[in-house]
Amino acid sequence: MTTNLSDNQGSVLRAAWIIAVVTIVSKLIGFIRDIVIANYYGASLVSDAYYYAYQIPSLSLILLGGVGGPFHSATVAIFSKLIPNLNDKPKPEVNKLYSTFMTATTLFFVVLSVLMFVFPRQIMGVIISGGSAEMINLAAMHLKIMTPLLVIGGIVGIYYGILIIYKQFMLPNLSPIIMSAAIIGIVIAVPSDNKGYALAWATTIGAILQLVIQYPNVRRLGFLWKPNFQFFNNPNFKAINELLFPAILSSTVGQIHIYVDMFFTSYISDGAWTAIGYANRVFQFPVGILVTAFLVPLFPIFSRLVAEKDLEGIKTYFNKGVGVLFFAAIPIIVGILTVGYDAVKVVFERGAFDNNATFMVTEALWFLSVSILPYVFRDSITRVYYSFNDSKTPFLVAFSSIVLKYVLNVVFIRYLEMGIGGITLSTSLVTLFNACVLGAFITKKLKMDYKSLFVNLFKMCLAGVVAFGTCFAVAKGFDGFVELPKTIFELSKIAVVGVVCLIVYTGLNFALRMEYAQELGKRFMNKIK
Repeated sequence: MTTNLSDNQGSVLRAAWIIAVVTIVSKLIGFIRDIVIANYYGASLVSDAYYYAYQIPSLSLILLGGVGGPFHSATVAIFSKLIPNLNDKPKPEVNKLYSTFMTATTLFFVVLSVLMFVFPRQIMGVIISGGSAEMINLAAMHLKIMTPLLVIGGIVGIYYGILIIYKQFMLPNLSPIIMSAAIIGIVIAVPSDNKGYALAWATTIGAILQLVIQYPNVRRLGFLWKPNFQFFNNPNFKAINELLFPAILSSTVGQIHIYVDMFFTSYISDGAWTAIGYANRVFQFPVGILVTAFLVPLFPIFSRLVAEKDLEGIKTYFNKGVGVLFFAAIPIIVGILTVGYDAVKVVFERGAFDNNATFMVTEALWFLSVSILPYVFRDSITRVYYSFNDSKTPFLVAFSSIVLKYVLNVVFIRYLEMGIGGITLSTSLVTLFNACVLGAFITKKLKMDYKSLFVNLFKMCLAGVVAFGTCFAVAKGFDGFVELPKTIFELSKIAVVGVVCLIVYTGLNFALRMEYAQELGKRFMNKIK
């Protein structure tokens, strides 16, 4: 059996559009959630305590169990090779492997949940050692309430993987809306004098609902969980573990980077960690949509191409996928650098979220924006490693960057006194380091065609520089000559600069004969015809 490249390219693009639309809806609801939180809490002690505490359960729910996380990735990489025909119910041995995986996952996270429930203050005391006793106690209580998220995360990750193998892309990408909706509803409904722990309770309730809505579809596909403890002498389960545990360690290393940031941020100012959190959310809105839309449908194809030993197919898909991501990422960078402040202002600045908080978020966002290109490359090349059942190399690369992260934070925060911008600049440089090393090491498995990829990237960057200069001039002119009511002014400025950016950037890419622009243009014209 061989994979038809032309048919799959069309199916990947169709799936990418569906996932992009669904993810946009999910992200928009997430933005509304953040606006509600910002309105009621601002950048304050309570919001800092919640976001500090949330880092640990989010490791399970988002990093480990989310779309693209280790549990989702391990499920896709192993089960997609065991299910050749998606129209049939899973064979008994596949169902048995599923039960073993679910049983082991549940037991592992229950143990971690008990430890987190018993020792919350000790855990938060280590993570935010620079914080006040009030901050640590508040964060510890938030952490205790969100204990169930650890168990839920791993199970949800397996569910996501199963659904995506069967090309059910909608539900995994829509389900985060449930958590956002729960947070919005509970925070608004709870009286002002009782909002202290409302965020933690809302997050826990939302996660439980997220699990509940996945289950019926997984069962309908024929996957039934019957506790199975066959953890040894089980080749397929061993293959899952060989991929899963290094991937978990790799994600945990990423979380260690966050803890390093939390340690340094606790010495900056109240609200600093909340500001970085909001900057990451703004960053993830466009970037997360792009990466999720293209990598979710591509990953199962990568895995099947590896099983078929079609290395040329992998290179073709990789270059086209990453090329399109690069093409879309550069105008996002231009937009953040020219109207990022205006976007943060119009989205968040109301209620307790003042102009100082707006500037803090924007400062973090400016320095974070330069990581977009290495970010999409790193996440894409990591999926190629996973397709070869190799999660050890991404782990070792991520682990080696911990020292780099710490050193950069020391230089930027302690010596150069860059504040919040120093935290996110160090994140961008670490992302670049990981992308470069992973890109170099993949040649041990197959020789990638980087020349065509980076020739096209060079053309895109030239167009991006010209677009940035043009948009910067337009933004300055807008500030100097246009007078409108505050919100209308901000929205108009963002819209005008956005349109100018797309016209200049796209036009220059066509003039420079950039391959991906021409291909996307042809597909767009064919759709119109």
